[in-house]
Amino acid sequence: MTSRMNERVNVAVIGAGTVGGGVVALLTGNADVIERRLGAPLHLARVADKDPARLASLKLPEGVGRPDAFAVAADPEVDVVAELIGGTGVAREVILAAFAAGKHVVTANKALVASHGEELLEAARKAGVQFAFEAAVGGGIPILRALREGFTGDRIRSVHGIINGTANYILTHMREDGARFEAALKEAQRRGYAEADPTYDVEGIDAAHKLAILIALAFGGRVRLEDIYTEGITGVTPTDIRYAQAFGCKIKLLAIAKEVEGEIEARVHPTMVPEKELIARVEGVYNAVAVTGDFVGPTLFYGQGAGARATGSAVVGDLVDVARGIRSGSAGRVPPMGFQPEARGPLAIRPMARIRSLYYLHFKVVDQPGVLSDISGVFGRHGISIARVIQDGRARGQTVSLVIMTHRAEEAAVQAALAEIGQLSCMRAPATLIRVESDED
Repeated sequence: MTSRMNERVNVAVIGAGTVGGGVVALLTGNADVIERRLGAPLHLARVADKDPARLASLKLPEGVGRPDAFAVAADPEVDVVAELIGGTGVAREVILAAFAAGKHVVTANKALVASHGEELLEAARKAGVQFAFEAAVGGGIPILRALREGFTGDRIRSVHGIINGTANYILTHMREDGARFEAALKEAQRRGYAEADPTYDVEGIDAAHKLAILIALAFGGRVRLEDIYTEGITGVTPTDIRYAQAFGCKIKLLAIAKEVEGEIEARVHPTMVPEKELIARVEGVYNAVAVTGDFVGPTLFYGQGAGARATGSAVVGDLVDVARGIRSGSAGRVPPMGFQPEARGPLAIRPMARIRSLYYLHFKVVDQPGVLSDISGVFGRHGISIARVIQDGRARGQTVSLVIMTHRAEEAAVQAALAEIGQLSCMRAPATLIRVESDED
C-alpha cells in the first residue's frame, strides 16, 4: 500500500447510537490532539444511521449524515469504516461490503468478532485491509493491544477478569445494600447500566463472547463459543454473599482462561475471590483483566468497561492506529490476533469435568444428628477434603444452612458427590455451588 504522508484520513461511522455518538464527539472534540498524534487530520467524512432523529441529534455538518450504511461503506471518499451497529446480522454484511470496497474496518462488536471473527479476518486478509476491534473487550482498557503487542515475548499462562460491568454492578449492589438479585437488576436498569433484556449480561453470554477473543489473542488459536462453560449470576443470593464475606471473599462473575497441561480452561461463572486480591476490589461498572506471562509475571488492567466515552476512546485508538498504517504504507504490520495466521489453529479445551478448584457448597438440611457425618462421608468416598464448615444456629427438626468450603478438588468428583448427597433424606433443596479462585489448596 502506498504512503500517504501528507493526506488526511477520512472516517465513516456506521451506527449513531450510544457508542457511535461517543466516537463522533471524540473525533470532533479532540480533533486537534488527534491530529498532533497522527500528523494529519482524522476527518469525520460520513455518519450513517437509518434513524434521522439520531443523525439530527449529532448536529453534523451538511452532507455528513447519510441513511444508507452500505452506500457509506462503499463511498470512495472513505478510507476507514467504524462499524458500531451491533448484532451479528447487518453488521457482518456491512463489514464484508466495506472489505470488498477496499476499506479498513474498526468495530466494537464483541458478539460478531467472537462468532464470525475467523471469516472476517480472512476476508480482510484477502482484501489487503486492516480489521481492528480493541473496543470489543474491556471498553477503554487497552487489553487486546497489550496481548497483541505488549506480551509478544511471553507465553501467557492465564487470563482472567471482570469483563461485564452490568453483572459487576449487580453483585456490588447486592453486597453493599443486601439487595436480592431481582432488585439489584432493576436498579441497574434504572441507572442505564442494564438493558431492558439483560440476558446476555446476567447469564454470562456477553462475558463468554469477550473471553473467546481474549483466548484467541492470549493463546494463539481458535475457540468455539460452545466450548466455553458459561454460567450466570441469577442464582446468587444475599445469603451466598454473606457467607462469602465470612470466608474473606467477594463474589464476582469471572471469565477465566488458563493453560493446564497443554489444554486451555475456558469458563465464565460466579466465583469467590479472596478480598486481598486486587481484582476483588473492582466494584460497580468497572472492569479488570489480569494477565500472567511466564516472564512478565502477573499484571492487571483496570478501567471503565462500557459506555460512550470509554468505548469511543478505544474505537478512536484503533482508527488512529489504522490511519498511521495507511499514511506510512505499513498497514497490517501486526497480525490482528497477534499470531501469524498460519500459526493459529484450534485449541484443545479442557473439559469442565477435569478442572480443579476450591468449592463453596451451601446445603439446606434438616437439623438432626448425623447430618454432617453423612455428608462428610460422601465427600470422603469421592476423595474430597473439607477445609471449613459453617452452621448458623440450631433448630432441631427444622431446615438450617450448612456451608462447606472444600480443599482443591476435581469438578467431576464434586458433581458426583453432590448428586449422591442430593439423595440423602436430610436434604431439603439442591445444593448451591460456587467455585473459588485462590492460590490456596
